[in-house]
Amino acid sequence: MNTIYEINKGINRPLEFRGLKAQYIVYFVLGLIGLLVLFAVAFIAGVPTLICFAGTGVLGFVLYVNVYRYSNKYGSYGLMKEAAFRQVPAAIRCRTRKVFVDLNRSKKQDNDSGNGTVRGHSDRSAVDPAR
Repeated sequence: MNTIYEINKGINRPLEFRGLKAQYIVYFVLGLIGLLVLFAVAFIAGVPTLICFAGTGVLGFVLYVNVYRYSNKYGSYGLMKEAAFRQVPAAIRCRTRKVFVDLNRSKKQDNDSGNGTVRGHSDRSAVDPAR
């Protein structure tokens, strides 16, 4: 009556298939589907079969090399992080004080409408040394 349970040691690890990690498997499959559609369109359009095979083969090799290169360079989620990092501005420029003045006004309005405390501080604040 002893039951042996096998422990799944692959929990929370990214999916990997022949060296391709995570989303790169999807990119590769979508690229292959795109190449199949491109081959079919070219073949139906009357392009010679040898040129269709050669073009599809070259584009398939380029797809293979690029997807594996990105998979090895960036890892599971590094490509998304790299794309997000490229959207971060190098600097934020404020040419007027209006942003900070408006921020100060909104903070004062929050204090007046609230219970007199700011971010968990009591009425005795470190700003007023007389107390």
